[in-house]
Amino acid sequence: MDKAELHEARTNPEFLNYLEQTRVDAIKSENISALYEVLDSMLILDLDEEKINNVYENILKISFERIETIVNGGKKLKLEKDELLYIRSFYEHAIEKWSYNDFSGAKEFFFLLSNIVEDEHLVGAINVHLVACSKEMDMESFYENSVDVNVMDLEERYGYFIVNFTFDIQTFLAQNDAILKREFENLKHLLD
Repeated sequence: MDKAELHEARTNPEFLNYLEQTRVDAIKSENISALYEVLDSMLILDLDEEKINNVYENILKISFERIETIVNGGKKLKLEKDELLYIRSFYEHAIEKWSYNDFSGAKEFFFLLSNIVEDEHLVGAINVHLVACSKEMDMESFYENSVDVNVMDLEERYGYFIVNFTFDIQTFLAQNDAILKREFENLKHLLD
């Protein structure tokens, strides 16, 4: 969207009413897909921060409940349909914590994700994040030094996640195996 289109969307009463009604309905029906559509639209349009936070809180609440149900049922989450959005919300929450240098909180969420997601590529990437947080590497440095921003053939299902690095994931994880084992030992109580 260019500036004119953004301005039109921000000031179009019909669109804003539609967005607000969708927000209210999505919260009531706990429709995570619709909530993410609303959240993404509100962020792009830079709308009311309080409502954005409310949508995000509802996304997290729904995700926490649904993930708990799935995991307690002895299953792992797949990168498809609503489960992809549950994973996205946990991941974004971990990234948010990391961006505020809450390494402990970020590690907990990355650890949980690495144990509840059924996708080898994403789990490997999440474990890279876990190692970086364990080393207390700030997110900006991690992004500048470790993330390969030139990869264009990204599968759509990985679009919400950092999965391409300037190094081979398996080699990196092997080199940091002791750190991962220590973190897994320290955080395994979260799986109980």
